[in-house]
Amino acid sequence: MKYLFYTLLFASNFIFSQDKYPKNDFIPPLEIPLSLSGTFGELRSNHFHSGIDFRTQQKEGLNVIAVADGYVSRIKISTFGYGKAVYVTHPNGYTSVYGHLLKTSPKIDAYVKKQHYFLENFEIDVFPQPDELVVSQGEIIALSGNTGGSGGPHLHFEYRDTKTEKIINPFFFGLNAKVKDTRIPVINEIVVYPLGEEGMVNQSQIPIQIPITQQKDGSYLASKVLARGEIGFGVNTYDQSDNSYGKNGIFKIEATLDGSPSFAITFDTFSYDETRYINAYIDYQRYKKMNQRVQKLFFTKKYPLSLVSSNQNNGIIKVGNNLSHNYKLEVSDYHGNKTTITIPIQYSNLPVKISKKEQKTNYFVKSSNDYNFTKDNISVFIPENTFYEDFYLHFDVKDNVLNLHDDNTPVHSNLNIIFENNSIPLEEREKYFIGTIKGDKTTYNSTKIKEHVFSTWTRNLGQFQLVKDSVAPQIKSVNFQEGKWLSKQNSLQFTITDDLSGIKSYNGYLNGKWILFDYDYKSNILEHDFSDNIVLEGRNELKIVVIDNVGNSTIFESHFFRSQKP
Repeated sequence: MKYLFYTLLFASNFIFSQDKYPKNDFIPPLEIPLSLSGTFGELRSNHFHSGIDFRTQQKEGLNVIAVADGYVSRIKISTFGYGKAVYVTHPNGYTSVYGHLLKTSPKIDAYVKKQHYFLENFEIDVFPQPDELVVSQGEIIALSGNTGGSGGPHLHFEYRDTKTEKIINPFFFGLNAKVKDTRIPVINEIVVYPLGEEGMVNQSQIPIQIPITQQKDGSYLASKVLARGEIGFGVNTYDQSDNSYGKNGIFKIEATLDGSPSFAITFDTFSYDETRYINAYIDYQRYKKMNQRVQKLFFTKKYPLSLVSSNQNNGIIKVGNNLSHNYKLEVSDYHGNKTTITIPIQYSNLPVKISKKEQKTNYFVKSSNDYNFTKDNISVFIPENTFYEDFYLHFDVKDNVLNLHDDNTPVHSNLNIIFENNSIPLEEREKYFIGTIKGDKTTYNSTKIKEHVFSTWTRNLGQFQLVKDSVAPQIKSVNFQEGKWLSKQNSLQFTITDDLSGIKSYNGYLNGKWILFDYDYKSNILEHDFSDNIVLEGRNELKIVVIDNVGNSTIFESHFFRSQKP
């Protein structure tokens, strides 16, 4: 009866969540048949995917249209992240988001250009007033692109609650009807986790993958799990729609134990404050070592992720003497296609053959406490809730190198690293930063310097040391030749690179006036479009200044000729 109540409650909540969103107010953001390259809630690096990615036929420049009447409420142009993004607020309480754009429509672009030149910056985040950029449903607001952190041409699309800014699965708004999906989700693997001191699975105290077999009806059956003590399960799964070859995220996982609810996750809506908890939800170490994202269907220590729910045992299964259990997973996509797997569990008193090996150190960290560790003028401050779980931390300093555990352990919030060094001459200190060292690669960490103290806040573990960068960035021409007539060119193009601390700023000037240069970090291309109409008839003096993160600068000065006459 209790399980029936839970099932009815879950079903009614799901139906309610579907019905409370308008399905007929919006149209698709593209004019082509929709094909998915990424789904809502999909497991990504350090975050859950906050929207849907639509394929754009492997090219840029497709029309992106407003899904409903509204006004452009935000425009964010960034080198990373969403790249060029437009936010449209609608009168029914929702905001649509369009990311990785190539360029905006002429009406919006005119506003954007004014902001670029007013702020004298390529990267901007501006909020037009409701009456400044009004758009109608179906109006072209941009062209699709590949800007920012995009790995290929596509449109990133979101719906948000305008008031709370919570992100909502776009399929709730009727987009599911535009995507054909008759394929059931695929289960790649099932991993079982022995937990606590007494947990054991198939004579192992470390997590193991168990064999699974797909049945004729599409369901799966796992081999019997021989266990005792506390155990938990994890699943590696994906979904595909009919017209897409990509392996996308699923919509829902429900786990039951002997017919009663154990653990569930539903990718319906969440806030940005929650998204980094993906690192607690997945088997992070397995992901770092094997590039496999296994979703753990249990809590060893609870974390505030609204997408998940569990029974009073937090999804953990207690296998007692001479008891057997039936564990079942149901994996669903948004279109109702389901895959089930049944996992029989039987108590076993067989001896342990594979023991867990925990490397104990002098630094046991409880995630709920603050800590400060110091050695050889190097210290680390760890605020409470920096980590998800308690563990033995490896901390050591050798030859002025900080060895702070390894990057197989997830970090939720920033920890503070401080290097004190009196030996560096005062005039050279600004050229130093705290770098993360991994093999031959050095990564810059934003570093504050006060007298002889260098400090940084980071969400990474690994090796750190003070690194000197005295080499200025490089500027190279792509389509520019000094003193030449450039009347037939539409733009100026250069590449800018920096081999160590990385580029902090880039600015261009024509005849002493600041000009807009678009910057694409993936190609290192810096480009000025002559359509900005800053160029003069005849001779033009060009200046480009590029500065890296420790203040090394390179100045490129030259001249060219151009005629604007037809």
